[in-house]
Amino acid sequence: MPDRSALTVPQELLILAAAVESGIIENLNDNPMTAVELAGLMGADVRSVWVVTEALEALGYLAKEKDKLMLSGEARDMLYNTESKAYTGFSFMHRYNVIRTWMTLPEVIFTGKPHPKDKQRERTKYFMSAMGLSAKQNSRAVAELCLAGKGQGAKVLDVGGGPLTYARAFASLGARVTVLDLPEVVEYMSAFLTGAEKIEMAAGDFNDGLPPGPFSHIFLGNICHIYGEHENRELFKKAERVLQPGGMIAIVDFVRGTNATAAVFGVNMLVNTINGGTWTYDEYSDWLAGAGFCGLHLNSAGTKQILIAKKR
Repeated sequence: MPDRSALTVPQELLILAAAVESGIIENLNDNPMTAVELAGLMGADVRSVWVVTEALEALGYLAKEKDKLMLSGEARDMLYNTESKAYTGFSFMHRYNVIRTWMTLPEVIFTGKPHPKDKQRERTKYFMSAMGLSAKQNSRAVAELCLAGKGQGAKVLDVGGGPLTYARAFASLGARVTVLDLPEVVEYMSAFLTGAEKIEMAAGDFNDGLPPGPFSHIFLGNICHIYGEHENRELFKKAERVLQPGGMIAIVDFVRGTNATAAVFGVNMLVNTINGGTWTYDEYSDWLAGAGFCGLHLNSAGTKQILIAKKR
């Protein structure tokens, strides 16, 4: 049934994201100042800065003391205080970027091709933050399901696991984890690893190949929706080759035909990828069987759907 409450403009997100992108938030985090001083520092229009900062103050993101603007305590906890329960970092910026991409949907409907996007370092940072926050709630339950009480001695390959959330959940249960992700992701995320963690990062594109292993588990968290049938079939074949006999492949993704969210997320892949989408249980079953896997089951852990199969 259509949800009319969803048909509203996310004004608060757009205002806050514009304040982040323009530098308002960063500048006021460093030094309280008036709207005029802020506009001068940014080289921005005074009226525009005044209107936007007034809105941010009304929404609770900014506070004012003797005409000096500053981040409110709540905003500082949300954006910068990693110890706060309210902390989200700048993960919402990924949603802002998603909205901008979705605005090209009318064009994509006719061309069938995603609108070109810039590959900025900021996009990598916001994407990692958003994916890490999204996985945090369910990562422990997912890891426990995959390892089934056999974490000690397990060797897990986390393909595309740059945010490190699932990798840390596996490592906390005793597994040794190799995270494969793109070079720019590894470069950015390596700084967040500590030497005591049983996690190593490998830079590379899984379309070109996987680390040699052998691994007891291969984990694909939100990977398969990025590509179409050919790429997924090839990825499953690569996974089979680096798994030990009886090893497990676990796939966290939206399974098409099981809920409305999977269909809607398919549109997100339409505007963002060349041939990505969400795939049905039968498609996964066919692709995995063709790569040498058997015993496919669809499971759930928290809010996540997990497809699990074993190497023959």
